[in-house]
Amino acid sequence: MSRQARTMLFLVGAVGLGVLVLWAYAGLPDFGHYKGPYGDILNAVSVPERNITDVVTAVNFDYRGFDTLGEEFILFAAVIGVAILLRAQRDEEEREATEFAFGRSAPRTSDAVRVVAITLVGPTVVTGLYIVAHGHLTPGGGFQGGVVLATALVLVYLAGEYVFLRRTAPLSLVEVCEAIGGGGFAVIGLAGLVAGLAYMENVFPLGEVGRLNSAGTVPLINLSVGLEVAAGFVLILVEFLEQTLMVRLKERT
Repeated sequence: MSRQARTMLFLVGAVGLGVLVLWAYAGLPDFGHYKGPYGDILNAVSVPERNITDVVTAVNFDYRGFDTLGEEFILFAAVIGVAILLRAQRDEEEREATEFAFGRSAPRTSDAVRVVAITLVGPTVVTGLYIVAHGHLTPGGGFQGGVVLATALVLVYLAGEYVFLRRTAPLSLVEVCEAIGGGGFAVIGLAGLVAGLAYMENVFPLGEVGRLNSAGTVPLINLSVGLEVAAGFVLILVEFLEQTLMVRLKERT
């Protein structure tokens, strides 16, 4: 397909998408005039039924947890797709590029960036873990906390070099965490079937409202999602860095 044909195809699709977006926005209620009733019902029943004080998390990981499972696997599939495509491009050159990455001489990061980055690693990890663990109590959860945890590894890269990142987060370990996090959500859902109920049914003890060990299966799902999201973003980062290093190596040779 020629460049002109691709441009025309893009423009047709962009115009169609723009029309649909405008149509969707035109049907939204005015600000401050929520028509309900779905949100009103959930606000009324989430605490007494599930002992969850964050209604958004109750929706995501309980009332429509099966839908969220599909959303998580969209991210999982996207991460795997990126890894497969970049590794296929590197092919036999991947080993040479990786060896070059570990022995490369890169421009030294400024002292200010290194100090700030290394100082923020610890607080970022703690913040990410807090957001994941308290997702059923306060705004947050596995998706948000996972991104924060992945940011901590980006800070490790900024504070050192690529080799430091690879030693902190070995690729094999990252891949295992990605698989465990992605599969953990699905496996937790089997508890409902084991109990003779529906898949993804919240069958674990609900505990006491406001406690960390409340809300049944929701905290466990949050942990699985946080692990999968963090590992997924780190895996993408590592793959793009290795691809960049391979391109630089080819340019040198």
